[in-house]
Amino acid sequence: MPKIIVSMWTTLDGFVAGPEDELDWLRIDDRAMDYEQALVDDADALLLGRVTHGDFAGYWPAAARNPEESDAVRAFGRRLDELPKYVVSATSETATWEGTHVFDRIDPAAIAAIEGTVVVYGSLSIVRALTGLGLVDEFHLLLHPVYLREGQPLFGGLESRVELEPSSLESFGSGVTLMKARPAR
Repeated sequence: MPKIIVSMWTTLDGFVAGPEDELDWLRIDDRAMDYEQALVDDADALLLGRVTHGDFAGYWPAAARNPEESDAVRAFGRRLDELPKYVVSATSETATWEGTHVFDRIDPAAIAAIEGTVVVYGSLSIVRALTGLGLVDEFHLLLHPVYLREGQPLFGGLESRVELEPSSLESFGSGVTLMKARPAR
């Protein structure tokens, strides 16, 4: 069974995007990029939903080779490009990105066959399904000091409460706090 880590940028009121999917509230600094790089450097695969996979495939491979991007962005893009990518899509319409494997649904047996550490970015339906099935080992929540009042909730639609046990907190210079937590079992 893989170790599944959900890494999510969120507001204090639990939204991961505004009502129109806007992300203009993000505070990305060098420390946040260092965290993200270390996370993917230690990862063995990505698990993404169709939309997030398409967004990543449309940006990161090109960014990895773009000399106008920062060294940090290029390094992160190169690592994402190298990793095996598992995308959950009910349709056969997935973006072309080398190293992509497609699941037509969340299948616990298929996910169990992935080896190593798997990082999940974005993909709210995937996060909610994995959380509901008890398959998430760690949440890495990058809490931004902003209150949106409305938007895309991280845990909206879950049928039961999820208790988390924080394992670490780290504050970044931007005001973002990284909270790592495990689901209480």
